[in-house]
Amino acid sequence: MERIKRPKPRIGYFGSGLAAYWPQFPNLKPAVMAMMDRHVAKLEAMGCEVIRGGLVDRPERSVEVGDQFARAGVDLIIGEIMTYTASHVLVPIAQRNIAPYLTLALQYVRTVDYDRVGTEDMTLIGAAMTAPEVSCAFQRCGLPFNCVVGGDFQDEVWTAVKEWIEAAATKRALRNSRLGYLGHCYPGMLDMYSDFTMHQGDFGAHIEILEMCDLADRVHQVSEAEIDAKVAETRQMFLMPPPGYDAITEQVSPDELRFACKVAVAEDRLVSDFALDGLAYYYRGWNNNEYERIAAAMILGNSLVTARGIPCAGEADLKTCVAMFIQEHFDAGGSFCELYLLDFDGGFVIAGHDGPGHIGIGDKQPILRGMKLFHGKSGRGVSVEFNVKNGPVTMLGLTQTREGRFKFVAAQGESVPGPILQVGNTNTRVRFGNLRPDQFGQAWTETGSTHHFALGVGHHVGKIEKLAKLLGIELMVVCR
Repeated sequence: MERIKRPKPRIGYFGSGLAAYWPQFPNLKPAVMAMMDRHVAKLEAMGCEVIRGGLVDRPERSVEVGDQFARAGVDLIIGEIMTYTASHVLVPIAQRNIAPYLTLALQYVRTVDYDRVGTEDMTLIGAAMTAPEVSCAFQRCGLPFNCVVGGDFQDEVWTAVKEWIEAAATKRALRNSRLGYLGHCYPGMLDMYSDFTMHQGDFGAHIEILEMCDLADRVHQVSEAEIDAKVAETRQMFLMPPPGYDAITEQVSPDELRFACKVAVAEDRLVSDFALDGLAYYYRGWNNNEYERIAAAMILGNSLVTARGIPCAGEADLKTCVAMFIQEHFDAGGSFCELYLLDFDGGFVIAGHDGPGHIGIGDKQPILRGMKLFHGKSGRGVSVEFNVKNGPVTMLGLTQTREGRFKFVAAQGESVPGPILQVGNTNTRVRFGNLRPDQFGQAWTETGSTHHFALGVGHHVGKIEKLAKLLGIELMVVCR
């Protein structure tokens, strides 16, 4: 399934130097400009749209470039120190923008010939070590300071730059996001209750309050032809095997499939009509009433919507919807999960959940199972079963502290092959480095994490660390 295409990160880039050097060292400025061109090409090769601010070497240029970046609405400003730079030409650029600012301080040689290198050479070679002055100036002016210091020949330097770009673009996406909240939290789950105002305040996310009648009205409008098309799509995408060994599973019935597809069409309209970038949902219902039947049939539609890049979190866990949104913008997917069990003999944990999953990051064709009941929930219908791709994975949780502050919890591990539970749920075997399952479970639990998290493919703690810094949110890393 094709995922939603997002715009390229927009990067404001400029190089800085000291105007007094140019007449003293005629070869210096051309060398600076050539290096800036090479670094712009690197940024563009990362998929960025680069807004070039040119060379900033005096205060009046700083004002011009700062205003240019503000008008362009860049996601991140990268100010590269090309020669010694007096910090008064850098501060105004950051002050004129709400975009994060990254100082790039790179050396282009590994070492020098100490018997031959002169002053003109050192004005370029030693430029990176202007970074402490910039750091001090930013901090004294009350500006966040972020930097990458190293050699422009180091792969890890450009990996870090790319992580800053993705973190800044994700911060921008969060600030522009519209997250739907449909129904109510699963009753009694105190860890999941969430403060809508703080989602707006800390992330900039608009929370759109939705009613079950909003969805029910759209269910009533779905035509038979639309159901037929969604059934065909579902049959092509999913396997529908005989019942698993679990007594509550059964063969998917044609009637249950058609109703789930009807609700899926209605969910597509709901997402479109409210311009949603994510959805947290749950509704208990009562005595097999219409809302109960609709809520029980949402798993298929939410899995399809999540695979398109619009995360859907069950049990109305809005915080985990944000974690899934972040993972999605890191191209990790982010499937709705919790810890299922510890396998002491195998040395791994099982991570999974009933309800919607990110089938776009599954290791093989996902399964659609009939369910005679949803344990702990009302209704019956169809559910999704699959395993996240084998290889590196990242868990990202979002919780709140006693003081009401948000906190990220993250861990890197590996999805390992092996049979999964045939219970109509997503479930994945995950190994966490040298940590035994019980050691990991202990460490994760002690962070105060909510019991849900987003499980994504790839290792992304570097990006999460940078996003947490940009958002001013605490991060606890359990395993790298």
